[in-house]
Amino acid sequence: MSGHSKWHNIQAKKGKTDAARGKIFTKIGREIAIAVREGGANPESNSKLKDIIAKAKANNMPNDNIQRSIKKAAGEGTGANYEEMTYEGYAPGGVAIICQIVTDNRNRTSSDVRHIFDKNGGSLGTPGSVSYMFDNKGVIVIEREPGMDEDEMMMTALDAGAEDMKVEEDVFEVYTAPNDFSAVREQLEKAGYAFLSADKQMIPQNTVALPDEDTLNKVQKLLDMLEDNDDVTEVYHNAELPEEEEEE
Repeated sequence: MSGHSKWHNIQAKKGKTDAARGKIFTKIGREIAIAVREGGANPESNSKLKDIIAKAKANNMPNDNIQRSIKKAAGEGTGANYEEMTYEGYAPGGVAIICQIVTDNRNRTSSDVRHIFDKNGGSLGTPGSVSYMFDNKGVIVIEREPGMDEDEMMMTALDAGAEDMKVEEDVFEVYTAPNDFSAVREQLEKAGYAFLSADKQMIPQNTVALPDEDTLNKVQKLLDMLEDNDDVTEVYHNAELPEEEEEE
């Protein structure tokens, strides 16, 4: 894939290990807990929960796991009290990073994230220090199956309220305004499309070319350590990284 696909399809990659998939399910479970706490356990009246359920399904999270997470959150009087946080900073080479967090211990997470940046030659910034370089968009990725008509897909997406659609070799990427994301996703679901991923994303306005192999390795290690952290749900950046080969 080319273009922005390497950011948007992180969770749509094939060949994830069971351990990695389990970690993703755990992180989504935390997002479900926050959504239920804020808006209740009924996805029909809680659009945030409905969006996270769509994200869970796109990540192949079994329906039993989804329902169990909702019931657990709805019945949770005590226990972990999760909150959402966002960290912004820089990696080597001037690469901007936005890190979205769901944590039950703000101090632990702050220490962990700061350590990851410091250890890999990066630096944490203040809120807003890099987010102005990104646009918040809804992104729906649909597998481009043989025989699918590009123009027809474009018309369907625009009729549903999408802002734009990009055509890649093996996927269609549908972009929406954040407030239109849920409505567009539901319209495309009703039209019979299945999603490789469906989520709100921070899209870099411009990308940064890395000067050498050493900088590339440092940036990649920093990103990998952030994504591996249990409290980190999403990592966005504007680095130009070599495309990874997908496992079949």
